[in-house]
Amino acid sequence: MADSMFKATQQNVSDEHRDFLVQLLFFGMTVLLIIPVIIILCMLMWKGGPAISWEFLFSEPTNGMTAGGIFPALVGTVWLVTVALLVSVPLGVAAALYLSEYAPDNWLTRFINLAIINLAGVPSIVHALFGVGAFVLFFEFGTSILAASLTLAIMTLPVVIVATRESLQAVPLAFREACWNMGATRWQTIRRVVLPNAVSGILTGVILEVSRTTGETAPIMFTGAAFFLPFLPESVFDQTMALSLHLFVVATQVPNVPEHLPYGVALVLIGMVLLMNALSIGLRMYLRGQKKW
Repeated sequence: MADSMFKATQQNVSDEHRDFLVQLLFFGMTVLLIIPVIIILCMLMWKGGPAISWEFLFSEPTNGMTAGGIFPALVGTVWLVTVALLVSVPLGVAAALYLSEYAPDNWLTRFINLAIINLAGVPSIVHALFGVGAFVLFFEFGTSILAASLTLAIMTLPVVIVATRESLQAVPLAFREACWNMGATRWQTIRRVVLPNAVSGILTGVILEVSRTTGETAPIMFTGAAFFLPFLPESVFDQTMALSLHLFVVATQVPNVPEHLPYGVALVLIGMVLLMNALSIGLRMYLRGQKKW
């Protein structure tokens, strides 16, 4: 009896030691992922910090883009991201609703799911060429904010669809069954029960989309972003500057650029992404707090 108790104690100690080692391993892997991010942010703040000022943020580039600010590029980025979100989020949520709530499990649905996965892996330069052929030439939108934003929307659509579908499927089936037993239709159940409980997960896809659309260069370079424009766009049919393209230009195409200027543009771009993500995450946490399950 005592011998068996001793062996059981040894086994428990061994399991606890193994669990501690696994936990330590995962913690080390997490730290290894965070360290490069911290190094990049510190380098950007150290080299780009001297460039940040009100004049830098709210004036246009001067002296062949070797001086001045980034205001046109900043406003253009907001235009591109906003229009892309307005197109991709409703379309992506609608597609996810159909695939999750309405579509039967057959070969067509499986083919659509496979197409969505493959679309997520298409290189951005291919999306750029598609945007030129479809939106710039075929629909005759020209090189404009609309053409660039539609290209970005198509590129990020799989992210929204997958995130929305996963959040919809995470809503317990019992919620749906309770509504159906009360006589609610399928659409009433989706609108009043499923979507409100899935909206926090949908915002996860929106956060990922904002991060990607803000930093993409190739799709907008061919479809709507301009090398230099000294004025702000007035409609979606105008061209615009963008932070990602402006960073590429001042870092590789413009001679005699002060060292702090490209780092300053990169710091503003990262800050803009972090700010948008922080607002989305804050809203998502608030909505999660409203859940009853």
